[in-house]
Amino acid sequence: MAHCNLYFTSCVLLLLTLNWRASMSVPVPTLSAQDRAHCSQLFRKLLLNITGLRNSAVLCFGITSENVVLRSEAETVLACAPPQTQNSSCMMQRNSPFSETECLRNIMKDIAYYEAVIRSYLNATLRNTVEETALLMPTLEIIKSLKENCSLEPNGETSSSEEDVAVQVWGNNTFDNRNEMCKIMRGFHIRTITINRAMGYISSGDHRK
Repeated sequence: MAHCNLYFTSCVLLLLTLNWRASMSVPVPTLSAQDRAHCSQLFRKLLLNITGLRNSAVLCFGITSENVVLRSEAETVLACAPPQTQNSSCMMQRNSPFSETECLRNIMKDIAYYEAVIRSYLNATLRNTVEETALLMPTLEIIKSLKENCSLEPNGETSSSEEDVAVQVWGNNTFDNRNEMCKIMRGFHIRTITINRAMGYISSGDHRK
């Protein structure tokens, strides 16, 4: 009988411990419906900005190559892919449930990476400092708003890994610098399209049904 009481007491203590841990666990961060709508608008604004930047004669002047560079370590494409559905041939669909938190965190990793690239470029030797700064500063302003309003981290903080990856060795040849930056911005344009599709899926609320 004593053994039974001891076993019962142990089970109760275990259940109480598990319940306490569950109650003390940190809730999964996410955006409110209002924030989702606001962030979707900001990302659309970013896409329009990057589209104009990519087509600008200032940054890509005299550059005939159509090469694209994607170096960000964020896994946005996979993290933001919708869950797999029947009768779908999409290669980027995922078998696991969609995680809004994981998707948003990878998006913000991308944003931090491209912010660091742009800032490093503006500190490099430029063909026309005034024109190129005027072209890229609006992009940095949009990114600032995104970090302030759409990040799941306190104060829009990001780890230093994105900045480390974004360290770009710019030379003294302004054409080579612009050529590389033009390719990176083309990659940013492609990634921004992906991000806008992801934000559309998040805003639709389909993953919460």
